[in-house]
Amino acid sequence: MLKHGVVLTSACLLMLSCGGAEKQSDQGEAAEAPNQTAQAAARPLAAMEPAMRDGYYSGMPETVIDENKRYVATIRTNKGDIVVELDALTAPIHTNNFVFLARQGFYDGLTFHRVVPNFVVQGGDPSGTGRGGPGYTLPAEIALPHHQGVIAMARRPDQVNPEKRSSGSQFYITLKPQPHLDQQGYSVFGRVVSGFEVVQKIQKGDVITRIDIEEK
Repeated sequence: MLKHGVVLTSACLLMLSCGGAEKQSDQGEAAEAPNQTAQAAARPLAAMEPAMRDGYYSGMPETVIDENKRYVATIRTNKGDIVVELDALTAPIHTNNFVFLARQGFYDGLTFHRVVPNFVVQGGDPSGTGRGGPGYTLPAEIALPHHQGVIAMARRPDQVNPEKRSSGSQFYITLKPQPHLDQQGYSVFGRVVSGFEVVQKIQKGDVITRIDIEEK
């Protein structure tokens, strides 16, 4: 499977890099110290060098979510926490993928490789180049609008990606409403419900410490 490059749009020189190829694969008692072996098993990619995660998987993950439940992702960064409510009803494939990768530790230690003021902050590339990904792409789920503070997946441009398939791992968060991205067809799968001030502080090179998922 080909790696993904950079997306350019004529409207504002939009460059949403995309992910490439992928493969796959708590709770202790309060009085006990964390079991490091169990933690490593639960997040098997967390101890792996980020570059080694690029193209790690051979295909999309199986379903790990319950579409009747709510999923909240806490993106922990060196600037603070960003809490995102995922939309499993409208974008079940993207939500399932994000939950799966987060639980695998895929995002641990990756950076925000692209920040455009008043536009987006973008991360989730294990190569840090804007061309990396888990090893697969996702079918489009184009339904939700690009309001301020939504989370969506980057993708390759239309001329090489007529189906508008999303990157397997590269996501962006909008700093302002971006209605032209609705017209161009990008898949939104959630929104920031807490910590948008952290999003506004993100700079290129800032680190995603880890992403924790809560099922409700």
